[in-house]
Amino acid sequence: MGFSYKLIAKCSKTQARVGIWHTPHGIVETPRFMPVGTVGTIKGLTPSQVATTGAQMILANTYHLHLQPGESIVEKAGGLHSFMGWNGPILTDSGGFQVFSLSELRDIKETGVTFRSPRDGRIIELTPERSIQIQNKLGADVIMAFDECPPANASRSDVTKATERTYRWLERCIEAHQRPQDQALFPIVQGGIYLDLRSKAAKDLSVLDLPGYAIGGVSVGEAPELIHQIVAHTAPLLPPHKPRYLMGVGTYREMARAIASGIDLFDCVIPTRFGRHGTAMVQGERWNLKNARFKEDFTPLDAKCPCYTCQTFTRAYLNHLIKSREMLGYILLSLHNITELVRFTMKIREAIEGDRFVDEFGHWLNDHSSNHDTI
Repeated sequence: MGFSYKLIAKCSKTQARVGIWHTPHGIVETPRFMPVGTVGTIKGLTPSQVATTGAQMILANTYHLHLQPGESIVEKAGGLHSFMGWNGPILTDSGGFQVFSLSELRDIKETGVTFRSPRDGRIIELTPERSIQIQNKLGADVIMAFDECPPANASRSDVTKATERTYRWLERCIEAHQRPQDQALFPIVQGGIYLDLRSKAAKDLSVLDLPGYAIGGVSVGEAPELIHQIVAHTAPLLPPHKPRYLMGVGTYREMARAIASGIDLFDCVIPTRFGRHGTAMVQGERWNLKNARFKEDFTPLDAKCPCYTCQTFTRAYLNHLIKSREMLGYILLSLHNITELVRFTMKIREAIEGDRFVDEFGHWLNDHSSNHDTI
């Protein structure tokens, strides 16, 4: 039961590190990519298929599970692990990101946020206390504090107000949390593009000595270089003996650069979203499988990839499935894409252990590539 993080190795040239994080439902070997299962499912894949990708921890979303089927149903089923058939660690987002993404449907006040449901138009009030109550019922290993995520173009004044409110809401989340023994509450560092605000937030949160720490409010419209500056500045300020989670980031370059800054965990919807649009992620490139060049290509998608897709099917077959709009094509690409990103972080882990991180992944640490096919 309980949580603990153990540092295994560090890079001699960067802040990159290797660790083992113990949770009530198993270990997470960091750094590690985590697939997103918003409504309690990794889109298109069974839990056993997800396990074959090397994923150790997955995500679900508080707001969407509250809307359907409702946290009481999940609780009656024995919690998210039992409900969705995933035995490994799970993290639930707080619903705070919807404060940002559903800006046309919500009203922010000090007490919390009022939403108009995109499903049926009913009014939903989500407060810090309510978010924690829902997450306590869902039963994930890690639950996120309810925060306000300002958009990338927000003024300094608005970002300051959001960051200060996020801290006040965190205090209420801590007070409301009823399962600290088996659910780790992570606070979220906000502060927008303003590094001094990030510094203050990281310092204020670190004093609270919570089980882990997240950096939020990135990948919400900023240029990649700004994301890197924010993460490189903020990550080293967080407690070194706790896991560090960068929210909503999952491209090769962004993950490599964040790992170099000391980040341990990542999540992103990109691999399954790409899969549903007929796109494969192959060794740092983005391939559209509808392209005519694949029509008579009878080689594996990636001969070096151990996933079921690459070990069983050809590019020509995948091209046929995608052009025919067959569900299997989307499933096979999603399976490969998740495997690709998880393996990318696993290979970085091995390189850090051998102190070869910069030698083997240094090309990902440079400025963002101008090649639109590179991810």
